[in-house]
Amino acid sequence: MNAANRDGEDLGARHPDGLRVGRADPSDWAALADIDSVAAAGDTARRDSVQRWCAEETVLVARDASEPLGYAVLEYGFFEQGFVTMLMVAPGARRRGVGARLLAAVEAACATEKLFTSTNASNHPMQLLLRRSGWLPAGLLHGLDEGDPELFYRSTGVRPRAGAGAGA
Repeated sequence: MNAANRDGEDLGARHPDGLRVGRADPSDWAALADIDSVAAAGDTARRDSVQRWCAEETVLVARDASEPLGYAVLEYGFFEQGFVTMLMVAPGARRRGVGARLLAAVEAACATEKLFTSTNASNHPMQLLLRRSGWLPAGLLHGLDEGDPELFYRSTGVRPRAGAGAGA
């Protein structure tokens, strides 16, 4: 099933590169855990999180014709605003635009006027992706990972809702 943004637009529209982004099904969790470098390395807590996220239908997945290449988790527990809890691209699919396409799909699907995410200060590839995608720095938090502060970002691509039920 393809995801639709809050205006009903299909996020799985065909693109010249064959990459499609849509809502993950609960049954997709094992394939997504296999491309998740943390889960694939044996982190059972991450595998459990991937399964829970898929069951809660909070996952957008990017796929080519044969397999998932990455996923993003969009939740609303951060001050009742959209928050990208996880963005993961398969190691072999990195630097091919998958992360940028996932961020754009999350922006389109977000049901709130504001959308945030965070990453460790040591995660330079994610910081670069966010900057290139137009996200702005929004804050810094010490203490989550000792010696590696968390950097918060805000999307500039989310637009205020035109009204309830728009595009239906």
